Parts: sequence; C-alpha cells; structure tokens
Amino acid sequence: MKKICFLLIAISVFFSCEDTKTSTATSDETQKTETSKATDMSSKKEPKKEEKQVFITTENVLDYMIDYGKENPETRVRIVTDFGNIDIELYEETPYHRANFIMLTKRNYFAGTQFHRVVKDFVIQGGNSDGWNIAKKRRKIGKYLLPPDTKKGFKHDRGVISMPSGELDHVYKMASPFEFFIVQKEGGTHHLNKEYTAFGKVIAGMDVVDEIANQETDKGEWPKKNIMIRKVEILE
Repeated sequence: MKKICFLLIAISVFFSCEDTKTSTATSDETQKTETSKATDMSSKKEPKKEEKQVFITTENVLDYMIDYGKENPETRVRIVTDFGNIDIELYEETPYHRANFIMLTKRNYFAGTQFHRVVKDFVIQGGNSDGWNIAKKRRKIGKYLLPPDTKKGFKHDRGVISMPSGELDHVYKMASPFEFFIVQKEGGTHHLNKEYTAFGKVIAGMDVVDEIANQETDKGEWPKKNIMIRKVEILE
C-alpha cells in the first residue's frame, strides 16, 4: 500500500513539473511573438521623407532660394579634390548664391565635375565637365540663372569664391548657377568687383588652390590632366 502511495505522489509531482514547463514555454513563445510583432511594426514605419526636389526655372528661382535658404542655413562647405580639400565659408549677405550652392551640394551635383578652367595668377574655375552625366544632372535640377548681388561690399580678394556671368535675353547680366571660380591671384582681382557676385571665401586650403593653379593647361585654359572635384560636402 505504501508503494502505491509513493508511486501516486511521484506521478503527481512529475505531471506538476511538466505543467510548469509547458506554462513557461508557452509564456516564452508568447513573448517572442509579441516582440516579433513589435519589430515588424517598427520596420514598417515610414522612412524619413526626402526633400522634394523642385525643378527650378527663372520664374520660380527667387522664391525657391528664399524658402530653401530659410530651411538650410548652413554656411560652410568642403570641396574635396585629388590635391586636397578646400574649405569655404559662404556669405549670409548673399542669400540667393549661398542657398544655391548649398542646394547643389545637397543634391550631389558637384561630384564628378572638374576645375575645367585654370589660369595661373588669376583664378581656378570649377563646377562643369565634358561628361554627359553632369549635363543630365543640370537638366534634372533646372534651367535658371541667378540675379547679380554685387552691392554687399565684398571684393574679389585672394581666396574669394564668385560666380561667372551669363546672359538672359541679352538684357542684363545674370550668374551661372552651376559654376564658380576662386581667386588665386595675390592682391585679388578687383576689376571683377562690379561684374561678378562674390559669395564666400576660402578659410582653409589655399595651398590646394595654388597647386591646382600651377597645373599645365592647353591654349583654352583647360587642364591637360583632369582636376576632378570628387564631392562637395556640408561642414556646418
């Protein structure tokens, strides 16, 4: 009789332990399922919306640059080349040109462009290329010009970044929005002060500017070896 009692107690304990294990396993599975669901829900969250890339025209360019400038207040950029980096501080007082340069930087326009015009003891000019991919980038961004902004008192001193001019219906000068030049000449190029918009200055890397200016060019002032702009990036 005692053996039977011990046997019944053992069986009872065994099944009690099994129930506990089953309950624990079920709880663990439930927790895993809930965690998995939470992970799935998290992964399904909408990604951060990218900036709407408006096609820019001469009709909407000023309103666009005003709004873009308010939303993108950065003033420092870095031009990355095979010769080294050139750090630029953009003037807040030339808002259209600052906003335009920041916009082109954030749209990755400058990657793959070149310093395509080099004039020693004068300027180095960049932002263009003979490659089709750069032409495609321009067409995607827009067809527009920027009005000159030459009355803010900024002079074309050594290290100043400025924009070359274009013509709009041969009525008044406008600035090409995709290209720029950096004054390399000692003492500056002050005869350009009323012709082109100075919109920033080099704050580091003038030795790189000088090295680029010393590269050999053909008769058209195009470097015999490509001087690539690998990228332009925002510093602050």
